[in-house]
Amino acid sequence: MSKEIKSLIIGEKVPDFEAPATSNLNFKLSDYQGKSNIVIYFYPKDSTPGCTTEGQDFRDLHDEFTSHDTEIFGVSKDSMKRHDNFKAKQAFTFELISDEDTGVCEHFGVWQLKKTFGKEYMGIVRSTFLIDKAGVLREHWDKVKVKGHAAEVLEAVKEL
Repeated sequence: MSKEIKSLIIGEKVPDFEAPATSNLNFKLSDYQGKSNIVIYFYPKDSTPGCTTEGQDFRDLHDEFTSHDTEIFGVSKDSMKRHDNFKAKQAFTFELISDEDTGVCEHFGVWQLKKTFGKEYMGIVRSTFLIDKAGVLREHWDKVKVKGHAAEVLEAVKEL
């Protein structure tokens, strides 16, 4: 995993990466080139209220995403075991990528200094990336507010 990427630029190709995912999948971005658009959304932690709602919203719109040749992947630092449990409990119809070492988060520039109640710590900034079939970044949402976000991403997919 390249640790040198600080930010991705809309209109440029996203560098390839791979990481473990649910359903015993080894996700590799290049495997989807020429086949599917990709939505990768980063969230802080499995089974927390905002992260659960965001996942449910993507789940509920999953059929519409797939009808537009788009695959969805959620990413957090949680272990594969936690991801498997979260996915099963919420009946997610898409895969979750485990990024315990933050390599994927750093690749996308979402592992950042955060501040809560005056305490600073490193964490995932809720963000979403839309990558087209050619592997080019088409849209990026930073510091996402959960309500209505999945529908907004779907609208962007429809415009591809």
